[in-house]
Amino acid sequence: MSPDPTGRALSAIAFTPSVRRVQERHGSRAANDRIDAHAGAQDRIGPDERAFIEDADTFFMASTGENGWPYVQHRGGPRGFLRVLDERTLGFADFAGNRQYISVGNLEHDGRVMLILVDFATRGRFKLWGRARIVEADADPALAVRLAVPGYKAKVERACIIDVEAFDYNCPQHIVQRFSVAELRAVAGTPDGRAWLQHELGL
Repeated sequence: MSPDPTGRALSAIAFTPSVRRVQERHGSRAANDRIDAHAGAQDRIGPDERAFIEDADTFFMASTGENGWPYVQHRGGPRGFLRVLDERTLGFADFAGNRQYISVGNLEHDGRVMLILVDFATRGRFKLWGRARIVEADADPALAVRLAVPGYKAKVERACIIDVEAFDYNCPQHIVQRFSVAELRAVAGTPDGRAWLQHELGL
């Protein structure tokens, strides 16, 4: 199903009849009516979304197996390994892993995926729906090279290309703030940052 061009793609995809019934039962349908009435489809990646996506070093991708069971897989790599190829397309290199190929197999059956990206330092959360397809490295070597991460010692087995259908941001509520070693080093490199760390750590 393509996104509704007259309303937000999120509403068209995520607000199924059963979801709407639950919203009605819990008193949030009126608030979500505003999403239905939003003029923009929110299915094209802009500068803010590009910056958030390409700063990610980890995300989670959900797919569905032939038996109807969902599967969620963690994907990680150096910042920038998830690429915005254009305003409607993402791509990432699928590095050699445990050779279970569950996501790859699921995508042969049903290309629909959902990604959740969390920036724990800023407590930002971004979710994206799309349709994914697998391109083996030997079928398109140029694409594999384009998505490879320079200096990252991992074999690129294939590329995963995702056509964007919808996206949305979530509020930071309940996200526990965490920092990578690199982020902590950057914070500790400034007087204000060191003072903040000392306060937070009770030093």
